[in-house]
Amino acid sequence: MSSSVRSLDRECNCTVRLLDDSEYTCTIQRDAKGQYLFDLICHHLNLLEKDYFGIRYVDPDKQRHWLEFTKSIAKQMKSQPPFTMCLRVKFYPPDPAALKEEITRYLVFLQVKRDLYHGRLLCKTSDAALLAAYILQAEIGDYDPGKHPEGYSSKFQFFPKHSEKLERRIAEIHKTELIGQTPETSELNFLQKAQTLETYGVDPHPCKDVSGNPAFLAFTPFGFTVLQGNRRVHFLKWEEVTKLKFEAKTFHIYATQNEDRKIILTYFAPTPEACKHLWKCGVENQAFYKLEKSSQVRTVSSSNLFFKGSRFRYSGKVAKEVMEQSARIKRDPPEIHSRAGMVPSRSCPSITHGPRLTSVPRTRRRAVHISIMEGRLESLRDSAHSTPVRSVSHGDSFMSSRGHLEDGSEASTSGVISDETYSPSDSVLPTPVAEDGVELPSARHLNGAPCSIDEEKELEARALKEGLRPGRKAPRTVRSRPSQGADVEDLNKFVLSVLRLFLVTIGLLFALLLLLIMLTESDLDIAFLRDIRKTPEFQQFHFEYFCPLRRWFACKLRWMGGFLVSK
Repeated sequence: MSSSVRSLDRECNCTVRLLDDSEYTCTIQRDAKGQYLFDLICHHLNLLEKDYFGIRYVDPDKQRHWLEFTKSIAKQMKSQPPFTMCLRVKFYPPDPAALKEEITRYLVFLQVKRDLYHGRLLCKTSDAALLAAYILQAEIGDYDPGKHPEGYSSKFQFFPKHSEKLERRIAEIHKTELIGQTPETSELNFLQKAQTLETYGVDPHPCKDVSGNPAFLAFTPFGFTVLQGNRRVHFLKWEEVTKLKFEAKTFHIYATQNEDRKIILTYFAPTPEACKHLWKCGVENQAFYKLEKSSQVRTVSSSNLFFKGSRFRYSGKVAKEVMEQSARIKRDPPEIHSRAGMVPSRSCPSITHGPRLTSVPRTRRRAVHISIMEGRLESLRDSAHSTPVRSVSHGDSFMSSRGHLEDGSEASTSGVISDETYSPSDSVLPTPVAEDGVELPSARHLNGAPCSIDEEKELEARALKEGLRPGRKAPRTVRSRPSQGADVEDLNKFVLSVLRLFLVTIGLLFALLLLLIMLTESDLDIAFLRDIRKTPEFQQFHFEYFCPLRRWFACKLRWMGGFLVSK
């Protein structure tokens, strides 16, 4: 091969879809690491506060991954070039107002707006209307009767689906309450409002609890959360989470509450690969938000005492270090330009880092990005932020449980923003844990799965029939089904651990015995070995077992040697 052909063979094309849906294409060496590509993109965007972001891709098995910056890109992709990836917010800033540069806030704004559109950011109707109005103000500016006819807000798609009443409320807030706000102020207000929602920063991972109920596990800037239906059934602060572990498709969360109350939550991912991705995301988020310094990061393992499992180490900075580094940024803020000639309902803003136009006023008229797509699956068009096809009903939108079928496929109806769909006031419950012999009316399942109204009525009727008041604890002899199932599962795990310990012990003893026999039968002249050789037991073993076995092996070897020579 000529040098030019070999050079082409060592290079590959890579396309990264940015948050504004524009694409950045470059050529990289096949042995280039993820950090090289990430630095190229950050330079293209003129982005300094880059530690909040990451590159996401999907492997040939439709499993999502975050690109690891310390490893080769080609080895991680497991596919043939050209490679396609997406730039996304990996660690949501706990306080968006504390971000140093406007370009960083703008990129986070695009990500949270995308979360709202895809149904990952749940909210009540009142909050939804305010968030959408902030987007309108940031994109088109103040309301102008000459430019904005009746029903102008319906041209924009803020949510998977919404009603005409909500559209009117959005327009009303935009016309009356947000006049005079600059795009920068509207975007900051949008982020500050989104930050107060329980699902801010949520990237849902589809799982099932021990009772088989679907659940969504997610990691936020403030802790680990579990949602079932539209309710948050678990929330553990990062300080309370002590360990994250996975075995095949089983994911365990160990936590300590109130210093002496230990909790173990168990969930089941669709595939072992999805479970490993969930574990890696948890390890990275806990390290980023919990630790004080990156020097405190340790390599974690998913294995138990005797069997080696996956080992992983978070390699970036932690949140506190990122904030300290951002405070030292001293430069003129980069300009954010809009793409000229945009159609408001079809285009999306572009970010450039060309020459700073200091004489040009910092005004922006951005258009809301709308993706009118064929079918609900097409709403996962940014493949690097989509969910595996086999579990698509859980990954992208969990706004309304009524929009999903029981077999895991997705119904044609999308989630609808409404007061009945989601209310944070219903989700302020503490982490429910089933106590031994106690059946809690508000949490009958081990992992806090919500119950239906019929189940509530049935349990209340049963309590009244037994002479108990609703809400009063049942007799200590009563045990719930999930608790019994959990006890059986714990017993099975204990038996399996004991069996593993026994097998490992037997294996070690056998290996030590073989080593001792080899040493005693060798020609080593050591006092310890001489003493063993003089014992009657060793002499009996030597003449009755070892010598016949050695002659047998020698005979077999001679026979095999003669057979090979004759051939």
